Amino acid sequence: MIKIKEAIIVEGTYDKIKLGQIVDATIITTNGFSIFKDRSKMELIKKLAEKTGIVVLTDSDRAGFMIRNYIKQCIPAQYVKHAYIPEIKGIEKRKTIPGKEGLLGVEGVKSMLIREALKNAGCVVEDEDEITPEGRRITKVDLYDDGLIGKTNSCELRKKLTDRLSLPSRISTNALVDVLNKLYNYAQYKKVIKDLDRD
Repeated sequence: MIKIKEAIIVEGTYDKIKLGQIVDATIITTNGFSIFKDRSKMELIKKLAEKTGIVVLTDSDRAGFMIRNYIKQCIPAQYVKHAYIPEIKGIEKRKTIPGKEGLLGVEGVKSMLIREALKNAGCVVEDEDEITPEGRRITKVDLYDDGLIGKTNSCELRKKLTDRLSLPSRISTNALVDVLNKLYNYAQYKKVIKDLDRD
């Protein structure tokens, strides 16, 4: 598995599942064309783009390019890398009929082709040894200790945190941990929590 610094933007859940088997990275879904109206999702993508950079990996059909071009318009070029999968005719295993254009999407192409696409995009492979103690990874245990999960007022505190960071309020715990690790080191995260307590 490759550990990639940039966040990777894909279209749907099945793309995310496929990618999760190949890379250790933050993977964000656009939920198809929903990205055109989802301001909080686009804000999250912008934050990640500025912090770590992003890689756009959409399908090679018309819809994939529409989503790719929309992201391209919203985010400065210096923060965006583009990974392209080849146009391969076929149908994904979970489907009974092919898509409109009859092309395999990200979920359907071979893992080797995705690795090659990410490599060609110039993705940065992270070195775990570079993480300092104050920059150690934030974990679910930290979220529990800080009252963000598993406590009586966790929902209220999480809402304050997601509002403060302009994140979607429905973000899952795993996704929240992932995003926090991309945006902050441990010391910075603790400062954000301390500021929340003061509010």
